[in-house]
Amino acid sequence: MSRNVLYTIVAVLAIATAVLGYQYYRDRNTTSIELNVGERGISLDRK
Repeated sequence: MSRNVLYTIVAVLAIATAVLGYQYYRDRNTTSIELNVGERGISLDRK
């Protein structure tokens, strides 16, 4: 393999790792509120 191919592979892996890390960080720090309206009335759940 030439060096350019190896550099490309390393760059793609680094970018993929950064994107997946950011998505994990964003999902871990988000809190959500779930509002349900049913037969028993309104319920509010925090997740």
